[in-house]
Order: sequence, then structure tokens, then C-alpha cells
Amino acid sequence: MNGSNRTSEWKSPGAVVLVSCYELGRQPLAVASPLAFLREAGFRPWAMDVAAEDFSEAKISKAKFVGVSVPMHTALRLGVEAAAKIREANPACHICFYGLYALLNKDYLLENGADSAIGGEVEWPLLQLVQKLSESSGDEVPGAATRERASGPYLEKIPLLKPDRDPLPAIQSYAHLIKNGEHYPAGAVEASRGCKHLCLHCPIPPVYEGRFFVVPQEKVLEDVEELAARGARHISFADPDFLNGPAHAVRLARAFHERFPSLTFDFTAKVSHLIRHEGLLPQFRESGCAFFITAVESLSDRVLRHLDKGHTREDAVRVVKAAREAGLSIRPSLVAFTPWTSPRDYFDLLDFIEEHALIDEVDPIQMAIRLLVPPGSHLLDSPRMTPYVRELDAENFIHRWEHPDERMDKLHEEALALAEDAASRYEDAAAAFAGIRRLAADILDRPEQARPKAAFAPERIRPPRLSESWFC
Repeated sequence: MNGSNRTSEWKSPGAVVLVSCYELGRQPLAVASPLAFLREAGFRPWAMDVAAEDFSEAKISKAKFVGVSVPMHTALRLGVEAAAKIREANPACHICFYGLYALLNKDYLLENGADSAIGGEVEWPLLQLVQKLSESSGDEVPGAATRERASGPYLEKIPLLKPDRDPLPAIQSYAHLIKNGEHYPAGAVEASRGCKHLCLHCPIPPVYEGRFFVVPQEKVLEDVEELAARGARHISFADPDFLNGPAHAVRLARAFHERFPSLTFDFTAKVSHLIRHEGLLPQFRESGCAFFITAVESLSDRVLRHLDKGHTREDAVRVVKAAREAGLSIRPSLVAFTPWTSPRDYFDLLDFIEEHALIDEVDPIQMAIRLLVPPGSHLLDSPRMTPYVRELDAENFIHRWEHPDERMDKLHEEALALAEDAASRYEDAAAAFAGIRRLAADILDRPEQARPKAAFAPERIRPPRLSESWFC
């Protein structure tokens, strides 16, 4: 087959397929964005999101290239399972893992069925790879057209296109905003990418190394307009930290509200940024912000130092109070189990949640999150972590570690099972919280006094939240 015919074949419908397995319950931006690049270059890609639709052998059977999006740990675990199905349905196709966790785990992936791995600003290198493969001779084995099967990360600013959402399931299939008992379709956009901070436990620094890229305001609003036309009534700014560029965030929030006054939004930001820009919270509230997420992680100053979070317990308290004063809901994310977390720290966290009326703003699963140490994590360079690290569990994409108090490991296992069961049964958050508290008192041998019934009143006002409770 000559080169032109081969390229034409690659540009036929479905010759390129991008697969998402999980993106926090959202319609996957990590698929929609590269779809736009491929389509502009003349390809006619298909998409499949197995978090919202059944795996389709029919979509895979004619593919020459399948990109599997792995922006987070859960997506990677599910992505490996999907890749096995892809290889079984289509042994000859090129399988590329791309996204934050692709390069962190490239050694395992390339040894177990992947033909390539891409990280960083993936759209441009992904397109280049597809183009190179489409122009190569048909005699090469999958992956042979690229001498370096994994290189990068690619960290050059690229001119982003409006994400192509047409091949994906409708946004009504994804997470909704729950407010006053009503459900509203939610979409997600990016105002920036990467992060300028280097928190030791975060998977972003090993790839981006402190770099972040602003998405032009008009590009963001163009995508919001598209989502609104598709039925979105709430928008999540999916940036790792919305306040990496505070001036950009403020201008964008104002423009968002002016153009889409009926839409609400949420964002994620570091505690230290929220402290520094505390005065912006009322402005965000006026611009339609319903809530924000922030990585409190722990209330132990010792643990926070070991994670290099850049904030203190006092800062966390201040942010909660600032949110209340601004009329905003705050949704802290936690790493409740680390090698340095003591039983006292764990009960301190539970007390904090009750004292600050956060029971409906901290999903029960957050009280069962264990410190994740993926390959390449900067934690592996920390002498404070070294005594606790055990073997690399490559198949599960983590370095295992053990707590010096075996009761804490037992509590983690049982709290995780309890929280997952509560989520599957849509149990009231207060009941799940009380169950975790009783479990901790039993395992850690700490007698508990009766809790005030007012904290668990069924008629309490529930703050707005998304229907998806996972953060990793």
C-alpha cells in the first residue's frame, strides 16, 4: 500500500478511537480536547467512555490507533482493563496511554501491552504520533514507527481548540449538581493546566515540575457556551488550582457571569491561595460560585509539613470561616491516612468536621482516603517517607507503605469498606460519618461520648454538591 492510500485509510471514520474510563464523573475533557486536534487535521476519530456507556467491540474492531486516557489513578486501573479488551478485539491496533498517569507508569504499561505513552500537554504529541503512524509503512509492528515509545513530558504551550464533544455521551449521562433536592446537568472546562506548586504527594509535579499554562478567556467561554447549549446548568472549572493565576480567574469569573448569568460554577484551589486571596471569595459568590474544593488533606501540622502543603491547621480553620462569611460551601478533600497520622490526629479530623458543620460537605469516602505513592512520586525522595515504604506494586501502580501502628491500617481498610457501602446505598452522610466514628472508636480503643443529636438532624439544609464524590 502506498503512503497516500495508507494515510487515507487512517483518515476513515473510526480508524482512530480515543477511550476514557473515568474523569471524576465528568464528560471527559481529556478525550474531547484531543478529538478536536485530530478532526482539524483531517482524521475522523470516534470516542468511547466506558464510565458512561458499554464497551463496544464494534468501535474498536476497525481501529488502527486507540488512545486510552489516564489522567488519574482510578482511570489508569480501569484503563488497563479496557486495554486488555481492546487488544483482544483488535490485536493489530496501536494502543497509546496518554495523560498524567501514563508517563508515571510507562515502564509497566510498555511491558504489558501498550505501544506508547504520552504525558504533559498531550494534544500535540498525540496528533504527531497518529500522523507519523499513518505515514509509515504497513509492515511495521505496532509502535515501531516511533523510536521512543515514551518520551516527554511535552510541556510547551499549545494553541488549544474548542473541545469536540460530539462523539461523547451527552452531559446528562454524567455528574449533576444537586441543589435544594434538584439535579442539574453539569459540564467541565479548563481555565488553566498544570500547577506551579510542588506538593510532595501530588502526581502533577513529577510531570509538570511547577509549570502551568493559562487557557485564553475567550476559549474557555466558548466551551462554556457549547456546554450550556447542550443542557449544562453548572460548570466545574477542572483546573488543578483555579487560583494559580488569580487575575485570570477573577476576570474569567466576571465574564462568565455576565455572559451566562443563570449558570453556577465550582472551582478547586489550594488553602494557601484561598488565604492569600480571601477577599475574592465574595466576588466569586456574586459571579455564581456554588462551592469550592480545597485540599485540606490533614489538620496535623506535622503531616502537612511532611507533604509540603504550604498551609497549617490554623489556615484550614480560617478558610472554612472565610467560606461561611462569603456564603459559599467549602468541600475539603482529605488524605486521612498517612504514615504520620496518629489516632489522635484522626479523631481531631472527625471533631473538626462536626465542630464546623462540615458533615454534608465532606463526603464519607474522604475519611477513608489513604496516601497514594505512585511511581515517580516526589515522596519517594523524602527521608521522612523512606522508613515506611515497602515494595513497588507495579500492577496496582503504587508503592506500598505500612503505618507504624497496625491499627491505623486496619481502620483504613474497614473505613473504606464502610464508606463505599454507604455510597452504594446512598446512605445519609451523617449516618455514614457516625458509623466511621464508631468504627474508629472500636478499633483504636477510644471510648466515645454520646454525640449531639442536632449534628445529625435529618431536616438540616444540605449545601450544593456534585453527585460524584471521588477526587482521585
